[in-house]
Amino acid sequence: MQIGSNKVVSIDYKLTDDEGRVIDDSSERGPLDYLHGAGNIIPGLEQALEGKEEGEQVQVRVEPADAYGERDEEMIHTLHRDQFQGVDELAVGMQFQAGTENGGAQIVTITAINGDDVVIDANHPLAGTPLNFDVKVRGVREASEEEVSHGHVHADEG
Repeated sequence: MQIGSNKVVSIDYKLTDDEGRVIDDSSERGPLDYLHGAGNIIPGLEQALEGKEEGEQVQVRVEPADAYGERDEEMIHTLHRDQFQGVDELAVGMQFQAGTENGGAQIVTITAINGDDVVIDANHPLAGTPLNFDVKVRGVREASEEEVSHGHVHADEG
């Protein structure tokens, strides 16, 4: 069965940057199952897997535009330490969930602390980074009506 819209796909993958550093590796937790065509994985990888079948190996380089986007310097802000209420110790690398103007949520990362000034970055940590995937397709099956209507894969127990 070929990978296409409304198919549940199971993949093993290793993700590296252009220097060969491993960013993520599914071997540490098992295959990733996703609903193809539902936007559950980055567009460049989903496009590269279209039409593939169980057992196929795929190596693809995904440019930032088809992954997490380019870095946007306007998403870097300096806040006063007082805006982190309830947090006693702040440190570079800490991540927080922040509200967006449209009522959504996004993750921000502290990138610098200068006295009472805290610099946060709302870019995705992989924004601006080309991603290199080495993928093995483990399985492809039809999605259930419930999975399609919910837009994601359900575990065996529902």
